[in-house]
Amino acid sequence: QVQLVESGGGLVQPGGSLRLSCVTSGFTFSNYGMRWYRQAPGKERELVAVISTVGIPNYADFVKGRFTISRSNAENTVYLQMNSLKPEDTAVYLCHVWIGGSDYWGQGTQVTVSS
Repeated sequence: QVQLVESGGGLVQPGGSLRLSCVTSGFTFSNYGMRWYRQAPGKERELVAVISTVGIPNYADFVKGRFTISRSNAENTVYLQMNSLKPEDTAVYLCHVWIGGSDYWGQGTQVTVSS
C-alpha cells in the first residue's frame, strides 16, 4: 500500500534552516508529482510546494526564495529545504501524492520556529 513518512521537523530559531524528508513506498515514485502542504493550528491546510515527475518545482508565494523542493527517484524520497524560517512558518508539514483519483498523506512532521 502507499506509504508516505515525513521526518526532519523540529524547533528552530527565526532565520534558521531545516530539511524535511518524505520517504515513500507502495507506488512507482518516478511517475508522480509530489507536494508539500502545511497546516497551522486553527488554519486551513495550504499548499507549500510542488515538484513534477521531471523535477520542475512550483512554490507558494509565501515561501518563494526561501524553500526548495527536490526529489530523488533513486531513493523514492521528496525533500523540502527550508531556509530563513519565520515564526509564521510554524505548522505541521505533510507530504502528499495523488494517485488514481485518491489522495495519500503522510502523518506529518512538526516545524516550530521560535526564539
